[in-house]
Amino acid sequence: MTVMKITWESFLPGCIKSHHENPKKNNPKVKVSVTKQISFHGIPVFDISSSTLSSDLSISLAGSNIHSFTLQELRVITQNFSTSNFIGEGGFGPVHKGFIDDKLRPNALKAQPVAVKLLDLDGSQGHREWLTEVIFLGQLRHPHLVKLIGYCCEEEHRLLVYEYMPRGSLENQLFRRYSVSLPWSTRMKIALGAAKGLAFLHEAKKPVIYRDFKASNILLDSDYTAKLSDFGLAKDGPEGDDTHVSTRVMGTHGYAAPEYIMTGHLTAGSDVYSFGVVLLELLTGRRSVDKGRPHREQNLVDWARPQLKDPRKLRRIMDPRLEGMFSEEGVQKAALVAYQCLSHRPKARPDMSTVVKTLEPLKDYEDTSMVTFVYTAPTESKEVSENDVQGEQGQKEVKKESSSPHHYHHHQQKQHHHQHKNHNNQHRRSTPSSPTIHSQTAIHKRLTPNSPLHNGFKRS
Repeated sequence: MTVMKITWESFLPGCIKSHHENPKKNNPKVKVSVTKQISFHGIPVFDISSSTLSSDLSISLAGSNIHSFTLQELRVITQNFSTSNFIGEGGFGPVHKGFIDDKLRPNALKAQPVAVKLLDLDGSQGHREWLTEVIFLGQLRHPHLVKLIGYCCEEEHRLLVYEYMPRGSLENQLFRRYSVSLPWSTRMKIALGAAKGLAFLHEAKKPVIYRDFKASNILLDSDYTAKLSDFGLAKDGPEGDDTHVSTRVMGTHGYAAPEYIMTGHLTAGSDVYSFGVVLLELLTGRRSVDKGRPHREQNLVDWARPQLKDPRKLRRIMDPRLEGMFSEEGVQKAALVAYQCLSHRPKARPDMSTVVKTLEPLKDYEDTSMVTFVYTAPTESKEVSENDVQGEQGQKEVKKESSSPHHYHHHQQKQHHHQHKNHNNQHRRSTPSSPTIHSQTAIHKRLTPNSPLHNGFKRS
């Protein structure tokens, strides 16, 4: 792979010049001035308001195939940003679906659907985050990172063009009110894909800390392959003897690691904690923060983490929309991963490679029903034998009398009366300690598939 060193001015033609000549006066992001030098994936960068930006900023791209689009081209691609093509909106700004015609850039761009993200100059993110995303996704390529196709930088306009992800975000798939519930195996596939994306970032030659890992930033293709998107808050990780990166606290409430919030010290462990929160969301079907729930259940981590290591409590907090269709062993292993990732001691958290190895086999576990079945075992063998004999006699009588409809009806009435009487007698003889209740799991351990009781369970 050839490494090509180019200047930032040639990478984003006209972007820097137009930005300084036409500053957006009402955009607070543009007016902020920071004297501290920051590093974007090994690239020294001063704040965008610095007059030295054009001379200080350079980038090395390895085989990058990022295209520079004009604003007019993106208007054509999105049908002038039609409301019918509107996908959604985040902190960066609105996103529209578009389609690149094979005639737009013959021999350079194939015909394909795309997602076009437009920077909202009055939003929570600005030129700085846009610049970060272009730099990182311009260099990084992985099956579990969303592919950046190109960008647009004209005057104050900042846009990004990505591959289109038809299933949208994990947040929509998991929490949208009328969406179909994601099966257990699909949830584990998504968790594994996202974990692989994070592991790739952490183990890159120049490590990257994602810093904003959350359900809304995990996009899904048609096969539910998870890809990380929105790299606006990504940071270079510590190198050499450094243990952390000191930075202002950014991210999303409910996902950010507690030590990062307290100290501003950013490590790969901060991403691991955020992954644990998302894994907990996949297990429970609950949001990381939900003000609509009772006070003690509003923060998902505080409420759920203490219950993750107890199998009985774990079953109670599982997403009810799964309807018990999951592997109990798989759930317990995934819950243990979440428990470890959410440790308040960063050094006790596993690295993402370890998480990937643990989750890898879980995607192949069958979605077995864990709905509880109840079976009441008789306490006296005499009662069982009497009932068996009566059942056999009843069957013989039905066979004998089946030639006469009248006789058959008369037999049903007698049999019903006899069974009702027998049930009352059994009820009077029973004591509080006599019935024995078993769960489906316990019974399956005691019974073989050919046992006469194996198929006699009733759903409670």
